[in-house]
Amino acid sequence: MNRRQFVSGSILFAAAGSQANKAQTKAAPASEARRRIAKAAAAALAMQRRDWEQGVLAQAFLEAGDDNQVILLTKAAIVQRAADGRLAVVISGGPTDPAMGGEAYWRAGELTGDPEIRQAAQGLLDYILQRAPRAADGTLYHVFRRPEVWSDGFHCAPPFLASRGLYDEALRQIEGYRKRLWNAEKKLLWHVWDDEKQEYTRKNLWGVGNGWAAAGLARVIRALPASRQEDRNRLAAFLKDLIDGCLAYQRPDGLFHDFLDRSDTFVETNLAQMLAFAIYTSAAGGWLPQSYVAHADRMRAAARAKMDRFGYVQGVCGAPNFDHPGTATEGQAFCILMEAAGLKYEAARRRA
Repeated sequence: MNRRQFVSGSILFAAAGSQANKAQTKAAPASEARRRIAKAAAAALAMQRRDWEQGVLAQAFLEAGDDNQVILLTKAAIVQRAADGRLAVVISGGPTDPAMGGEAYWRAGELTGDPEIRQAAQGLLDYILQRAPRAADGTLYHVFRRPEVWSDGFHCAPPFLASRGLYDEALRQIEGYRKRLWNAEKKLLWHVWDDEKQEYTRKNLWGVGNGWAAAGLARVIRALPASRQEDRNRLAAFLKDLIDGCLAYQRPDGLFHDFLDRSDTFVETNLAQMLAFAIYTSAAGGWLPQSYVAHADRMRAAARAKMDRFGYVQGVCGAPNFDHPGTATEGQAFCILMEAAGLKYEAARRRA
C-alpha cells in the first residue's frame, strides 16, 4: 500500500456518512489515527535527520504501509553511504545507529528490485556482522572511540538481524546488552556501560533509553518464527518486566519523567509513544496480556495531546542533544509507529 492509498483512508472514512452508525463508530478512530500519521509524517520529512533518525523514520513508514516513502528515504540514505557499509552517515551517530533503518532499507530493495539498493542494504548487514566495533563476547558497541554499550542498542542491530533470519545473532546482542544494563530490582535499564572502565558512565534510568529497548524487543519477538517459541517466551517475559518497570513511574497525566525515577527531571512525551507501540504490537501478536492495552490507550491519548497544529509532537527529548523537552525526528517517527501499531491492533481484534 502506498502513501496516497494509506492517507486517503481519512477521506474515505469522512465520506461514510451514508453508512450505518456502527460502521461510522468504527471508522472515526481509524480516520483520526491516519490523520495524525499524515501530520506527523509531513513534519518529520521537513526535519534534518541523522543516521538513526533516517532509519527509524524509514521503519515508521514501513510499519504504516507507506512503501513509497520507504523507498525514497532508502535512496536518500544510500547517497550518504560510507565505504565501510554504513548508510545515511552525513551526520553520524554511533556505529550501529544506521541499523535502525536496516529492515526498511532491505524492504526497499525487495520492493524495487534495484540492485544498488540491495547491494547497499547487504553492505550495511555485512558491516554489522563483520566490521562494527564490539566486545570480546561479540556485543556491539554504540560509539566508535569508547567501548560503551547503550540501551539504545536494543533498537539498532537486533531487529535488523532478526528480520534477516539471523535469530541467534539478534538474541546474542540482546543478552549482551541485558547483562550489562539490566537493573533487576527496578526492572529497568541503565543507560550507558563502559566495558573498559567496568562502570556505568550514565547511570540513569533514562525513559527514552528504556523505550528504545521495549520497541526493539517487540520487533525482535515479532520476527521470531514459531519454531523459536522458547526464545519468544523468554523475550516476552523480559519485555513484560521492562514495561512493568516503566509503568511503576507513570504520571497521572499518562506521561513519564525524562529519568523515570526522578521527578525533578522534565516531563517527556516520547517514552509514552514508544511503550504504546510496544504494547499494541505485543498484544496484537499475543505475547502480552490484553490488559496492557488500557495502558497503551492512555499513553496514546497523552501523546496525542502534545501534537501541535503543525504536526510536531512537543515535549519529546529534543534534538540535537536530547537533554530538554522539544521536538525530534524520532519523536515524529514514534508517533507514526504508535498510530500504525494501534490501527493494526484494532484490526487484529476485529478479526478475532
